[in-house]
Amino acid sequence: MTRTLLASLAGLMAGSLLGLAAASGAPADEVYVPLGGAGKVLVVDAASDRPEGTIAGLPAAHGLAATPDGRFLVVGSFAEREPGTAPPEPEGMSREEHAAHHPKRGMKMDEKAEGGMAMEAAAGPVSTVSVVDLAEREVVRRIDVPGAVHHVAVSPDSRYALVTQPNADSVTAIDLGDFAVVATIPVGSLPNYAVFAPDGSRAYVSSAGSDKVVEIAVGDWKVVREIATGGSPEHLVIDREGARLYVNNNGDGTVGEIDLAAGEQVRAIPVGDALHGIDLGDDGRTLFVAIMGENKLTAYDLTTGTFRSSKLPSGPFHVMTVRGRGKLYVSSAEEAKVWVIDRETLEVREEIPIEGKGHQMSQLGS
Repeated sequence: MTRTLLASLAGLMAGSLLGLAAASGAPADEVYVPLGGAGKVLVVDAASDRPEGTIAGLPAAHGLAATPDGRFLVVGSFAEREPGTAPPEPEGMSREEHAAHHPKRGMKMDEKAEGGMAMEAAAGPVSTVSVVDLAEREVVRRIDVPGAVHHVAVSPDSRYALVTQPNADSVTAIDLGDFAVVATIPVGSLPNYAVFAPDGSRAYVSSAGSDKVVEIAVGDWKVVREIATGGSPEHLVIDREGARLYVNNNGDGTVGEIDLAAGEQVRAIPVGDALHGIDLGDDGRTLFVAIMGENKLTAYDLTTGTFRSSKLPSGPFHVMTVRGRGKLYVSSAEEAKVWVIDRETLEVREEIPIEGKGHQMSQLGS
C-alpha cells in the first residue's frame, strides 16, 4: 500500500474522528495550548487561528492531549506538592527552571542540572492530572500521580492516558473510563515524551537520562523492550503505519529514526543544536524540527534526504502539524506567542498572542 493511499485513508479517518467530536458536543476542530504560568489552557480555532477562549483551573499546565473521540482533554501539571495537599496556585516558570529537567550533554544520572534539581527520582511529591470535559470546558476529575507531569499521550481508542514524570523516573497510565491509575512504570532516568502506536498495542517513552526509548505493552503495562538512541532523547513522533519512530536526540543534535520491527535506531539525521519539538507532516514523509539553539525551523524530507529551513527568532519550541490545514503551530521559548507557519514555504503566516510560554499542544481528533 503506498504512502499516498495511506495518507488519504488517514485523512478520512481524521474526518470521522472530527465527526465523532462534533457529535459528542465538542467543537469539531480546536487546538489546545497549555499556559502553565497563567493556570489555564488556550483554545484556538484551527481554521481561523483565532483564540476562542480559555479553560481555567489548571495550575502549571504543561503537557496535554485531547482524546481522539473528542470527549476529554487530559492536562498534566508540572507543579509538585505533598500528598493530601491542594494543588498550588499558578506560578511562572523561567527558561532555566524548565531546562533543569533536561539533561545536559555529558551529564551523569547522579549529577545535578542547572538550578539544582536532582537527577535521581524524587521521593514523595505528587502532581495533578486534570481531565477536562471538552463539551463543557470544565474539569471533571483530578488525579494524583507521582512527581511533576511533563508530557501526556492518549491512546487511539481514547481509553488510556500516559503521563511522563521525569522527577520520578516513571510514567503513569490512567484509565479514562473510571479515571483510575492502573499502573506506574519505572522507565529509566528522565522520561520525557510518550506516544502510542497507531493500533494502541504499544506505547513508547523516551528516557532522556538513559539514552533509550522504552517500549511498553498496553494493558499489562510491562516494559517489553529498550531501544538505544543517540544522546538525551526527548520529543517523539510515530508514523501512521507504526513502523518508524522519530526522536530528537538533543544531546548530539540529531533526529534518530527507529525501525520498530527491528528494534533499533537505523539512521541519525544531523539537524542542529538544542533540538526541541518535532512532528510529521500530513504527507507522512516531512519531518519538522524546532532548533532552539539556532533559532530556526527545519523541514527534512525523509524520502529525498533534503532540508528546508527558516529563521524563527526567540527560540522555536514546541511544534505541531495542524492536520488538514497545510500549516504548523510553533510556540516560542522566549516570547508569549505561537507562530502560524505555512507547511510548504515555512513562512510565518501570522502570530497568535498567548499568556506566557506554550508547551505541548494538541489538536482535537489528531
